[in-house]
Amino acid sequence: MMMAKDSIRYYNCKDEELTMICSFVAGSLESNKTEFNAYSPKFNDAYLARFVADTEKAMEVNLPQTEIKLRKVCTARLYGTLDSLKDPINRLKGYLKLANAEFRISAADFGLTHLRKSVSSRDTEGAIQNLHLVIENIETFKDSLIPQGLTEALITLFISAHASLIEDKRKQSEMLSKRKILTQSNLLLFNALYRQLTEILLVGKILYKATDPATASQYTFTDLKKRVRRSSKHIRTEASDTKKEENSELN
Repeated sequence: MMMAKDSIRYYNCKDEELTMICSFVAGSLESNKTEFNAYSPKFNDAYLARFVADTEKAMEVNLPQTEIKLRKVCTARLYGTLDSLKDPINRLKGYLKLANAEFRISAADFGLTHLRKSVSSRDTEGAIQNLHLVIENIETFKDSLIPQGLTEALITLFISAHASLIEDKRKQSEMLSKRKILTQSNLLLFNALYRQLTEILLVGKILYKATDPATASQYTFTDLKKRVRRSSKHIRTEASDTKKEENSELN
């Protein structure tokens, strides 16, 4: 069982940023291992090898790109279903007004007002609840609504959207739950890696802060985090430019 202290995250960056920082620091330590070993015998080849191995292990357990894509697809499908309800809601509201002479029920009581709000705010849980009420009311009053123009196709659209939202919400919750379990189980690994990192950074600053500021920056966490984020931004920009070039060639 994970203790409370084991569930504390000791580093203030993303998991993938931590592993990139450790990768950079491993390279610096490799270059400066003679000075480090002279300062303390614990910084030997075995220490460096263990740090590199732990960094690689942490890289392997980061959230896979396939799972990120699946979550994005699921979220996009949820939002697409919600957006597809805007026109049907307007149509059903119109049929409700046309049938007003036969029965008096407001759009709010029918569930349409709250459903529209849930759709506009992309509140999936609210949309599921309000859709359930709307579908029940359609079934109750459809004999009066069908003569006004309500079709079986429109009724089916509301039922299908309700089922789709429930299924995608279930999948989304399942993925988030798996991610939470994965994060908790790997937190010990990342915290241990961070403790190794801070040990190296401490000695690096002791060795180079007064004599070699440029090398000292390679052992300064804030500088390393900025370097990682600049590198990530550069990679995203290059990927975007490549995609634009490919699209331009196709056109």
